[in-house]
Amino acid sequence: MTEVFTPHAPAAADGGRIDAMELTALACGLHDNPFAVLGPHHGWLRVFVPGALAVDVLDQDGERTPLREQGQGLYIGQAAGVRPGDGASYRLAIQWPGAEQITADPYAFGALLDEATLRRLAQGSWRDAADALGACLMEVDGVAGLRCAVWAPNARRVAVIGDFNGWDGRRHGMRLRHAAGVWEIFIPGVRPGERYKFSITDQAGVQIPKADPMARRCEEAPATASVVDDPAPYAWNDAAWMQERAGRQSPAAPLSIYEVHVGSWARLDQGPCAWDQLADKLPAYARAMGFTHLELMPIMEHPFGGSWGYQPLGMFAPTARYGPPAAFARFVDRCHEAGVGVILDWVPAHFPDDAHGLVRFDGTSLYEYDDPREGYHPDWHTMVYNLGRNEVKAFMIASAIHWLRRFHIDGLRVDAVASMLYRDYSRQPGEWIPNRYGGRENLEAVQFLQELNGTVRAEFPDTIMVAEESTAWPGVTAPVTENGLGFHYKWNMGWMHDTLRYLEQDPIHRRHHHHDITFSMVYAYSERFILPLSHDEVVHGKGSLLGKMPGDGAARLANLRAYLGFMWAHPGKKLLFMGGELAQPAEWNHDGTLDWNLLDHPGHQGMQRLVADLNRLYCRQPALHALDADPAGFAWTILDDQDNSVVAFVRSDGQGHMLAVSNFTPVTRHGYRVGVPRAGRWIEMLNTDASHYGGSGQGNQGGASTGDMAAHGQPQALSLTLPPLSTLYLLHEG
Repeated sequence: MTEVFTPHAPAAADGGRIDAMELTALACGLHDNPFAVLGPHHGWLRVFVPGALAVDVLDQDGERTPLREQGQGLYIGQAAGVRPGDGASYRLAIQWPGAEQITADPYAFGALLDEATLRRLAQGSWRDAADALGACLMEVDGVAGLRCAVWAPNARRVAVIGDFNGWDGRRHGMRLRHAAGVWEIFIPGVRPGERYKFSITDQAGVQIPKADPMARRCEEAPATASVVDDPAPYAWNDAAWMQERAGRQSPAAPLSIYEVHVGSWARLDQGPCAWDQLADKLPAYARAMGFTHLELMPIMEHPFGGSWGYQPLGMFAPTARYGPPAAFARFVDRCHEAGVGVILDWVPAHFPDDAHGLVRFDGTSLYEYDDPREGYHPDWHTMVYNLGRNEVKAFMIASAIHWLRRFHIDGLRVDAVASMLYRDYSRQPGEWIPNRYGGRENLEAVQFLQELNGTVRAEFPDTIMVAEESTAWPGVTAPVTENGLGFHYKWNMGWMHDTLRYLEQDPIHRRHHHHDITFSMVYAYSERFILPLSHDEVVHGKGSLLGKMPGDGAARLANLRAYLGFMWAHPGKKLLFMGGELAQPAEWNHDGTLDWNLLDHPGHQGMQRLVADLNRLYCRQPALHALDADPAGFAWTILDDQDNSVVAFVRSDGQGHMLAVSNFTPVTRHGYRVGVPRAGRWIEMLNTDASHYGGSGQGNQGGASTGDMAAHGQPQALSLTLPPLSTLYLLHEG
């Protein structure tokens, strides 16, 4: 075990020399308080630059005074006119082999973070975590450089290593601010684009290079260094979007989301920046398809591409795979200019155990729970954030706010919420620790989610928070003031599982599973829901959406068209994973791209045309979205015709009325009576069996009118032709 040296008394004043033990500690990178001996002290100046040939000190008039070498890279001399704590009072002229470096002295600067900031950091202030921690280019005492601060309370020593010091852990040892367990230093002359890490010495004396948890930019994997980001603000062009955003994302607004994995949406030309190439294609495509929003699978920096971003370590940095942060900002700007919102998947549940990351960051379980029954996730072999720690909670909330603030992100979809809420999630008896009341609920995670959502609502009230939550936890979208979690929307995983199970049945057997297609309305208003057909349903051997449908090629396409028609009429916002609109035959491969050549075939081209028309109709007809969260906006007209596998319901905004009828058998039904709430003409607005979608072309010749009859508890009725495997939309003409 290597001992870290800690001085117990001021350095000796004998000609500015320090004793051999301290010099050895500096030379070996073991001195845990270099500010106590380096820089100006008692009229003497000490500079530690191992490998230098000579060092001069320059006063403010430019006069040079050579320093003499004590040995092992330490240079000393008298420091007339040098003011301790004033980094602008002198410069160093360091002679390196082949070059001279003129720089300010990192050890000439006083404390960087004030005591009030340190107190707030210890109390869990996300604002101070965002503003004070990490590496930030700035000026101190009129000197430009990099201010570094890192939370590592149990480390014995921390230094900054990087391109600017030859990755020499002896050069830039940091100052510990005990009140918050934060280490800090200001390094003059660092420029944007330079790489860096923190060299952390744990209590056993082991030195571990760690990436900056707060890094705004990272190296492209498999490299693992943090990168100094350019602090220049981006000049946004999305004022019109930002002004209208609240209305575009309200519960009464249409929300149709196109979920995208950036790396596999399309094959991009070889070039330095995928974001710029994507900005030329994806926003325009989403707009042409009628989607209101893109949802990007996690684009935070992550070491393993095969995790699809769901095992991130750079919680503040867009992945370098697709370009620098400024390019990502340009992409979001282009989306907003096209009238398309951007939602990011965000992962606060767990993180990977890569050595350069957060795991045992300062030699202890700092970000994760120490006990593996709490801190290790058996499903993903990852570490679980200890959200009971003030500093960890502040770190995560600061990350969420960062994306909304810096990149104008319109909302976050919070991944794996169920795994956060339950302490026994995916654990067998004896493999988990109950909460203080003996229950399975993770009280720390509940408090974190409530605080997260409350903070987002206070700071960015026009953005949205979406929960991927797969259980019946009550009040996911209820206000925090009512003991809810405070999300705006929740993915309706039950609807997805039930309806896919129904559609996977051969039509002749669907009568025995009719409950699966209707059950969602029992709980449809218990939360504000998004109906997801996400990436999770087209991976790991599950097949594609088209592949789940029974029958031959034409029947599969017809089944999928009818299903999408049913989905777009059903209460709840919409989400479709990329490729669903093309009816891809194969499941998604993150190493490939979508098979755009499918559009050469009429059936697949018809599916794409149908999705675009569904989006347009959904957005233009308030009856289909305005009362999504209100039971008054929905009424069954046919609920129990399991023998014919037909369902029908009316959507309304209180004025307009849209009838949706789905026939989930390959049998054409003529003269099928459907009750409706209004007399008169009902216009056929969409028919998934239309020939231009690839169907048989059967239908109702533009609409139907009510007669002198009633049906299904409604005062009027229509006599309709129901095409095989189809969904019809009919709008009351009044």
